[in-house]
Amino acid sequence: MPPLQNLANTFACGSGRFATEIDVMHKNMMKDISIIDTTIENIAQLGVCGYKNIKKPGLPEKMNWLRGRFSEGLKIKSLYSEKDGTQGMIEYIPGKYCWRPVKAQDFMFIHCIFVGFKNVYKNNGFASQLIAECEKDAKKQKLKGVAVVTRKGSFMAGKEIVVKNNYTVADSATPDFELLVKKFTKNAPDPKFNIKPIDRSSGLTIIRADQCPYTIKNVKEICETAENDYGIKINVINLKNYKEAQEAPNPFGTFCMIYNGTIIADSPISNGRFKNIMKKLKA
Repeated sequence: MPPLQNLANTFACGSGRFATEIDVMHKNMMKDISIIDTTIENIAQLGVCGYKNIKKPGLPEKMNWLRGRFSEGLKIKSLYSEKDGTQGMIEYIPGKYCWRPVKAQDFMFIHCIFVGFKNVYKNNGFASQLIAECEKDAKKQKLKGVAVVTRKGSFMAGKEIVVKNNYTVADSATPDFELLVKKFTKNAPDPKFNIKPIDRSSGLTIIRADQCPYTIKNVKEICETAENDYGIKINVINLKNYKEAQEAPNPFGTFCMIYNGTIIADSPISNGRFKNIMKKLKA
């Protein structure tokens, strides 16, 4: 379904009554939405990263990861609808403790942001509201701004939404990652990528962290496929703290797949995607 604002614009000329009804629906939806702090205590109600079932692989690991991060200043704000439940979230942390290979110590750092498990909630300004919550906390902590890594595709914030909120590009990294910043202190040094050299040893290595719950099930399946189909035993490196994540060899930080010294996946992938990659490499 198109966003309600777009529907109103589309039909405004043809039917004033219809446009008015859509406008009322939009206002009611806005009243139904609230932004709630996600904690260990309310994750079962709000969920995190689309996970709510404590028995689902990935959520227990994410919760354990969060227990160590809340004391470092991490926050998750959930966009919650009384009618439809959680429809978005933002996860951020002081840059000193961020899980990306960047130098952003004086900034708040956004790990991830998402809106719209249902399409009706997209393009209605909710992502900007979540970003505003992050910026408010950054100012309270007297930080010099907010930074975020963006790229096209899954598992990373899109550039468009932060540019819309007056963020500018501070740095870039291959293949298509960009580090954006919004400064509260104009003369503050830009945050920078701090990507370490790739281990050029032979074999297949996965670098991952429990920050992203999707990788628990996927990595398990990929390891089984690698051994059963290709006779390869994967070396899985589980990042234990922010210092290790900031030493990652790719901009994503908390997931990287390296085969014989070359990065073959720089964000989380499914077992099916892994099979396609290996098929091309073995061709």
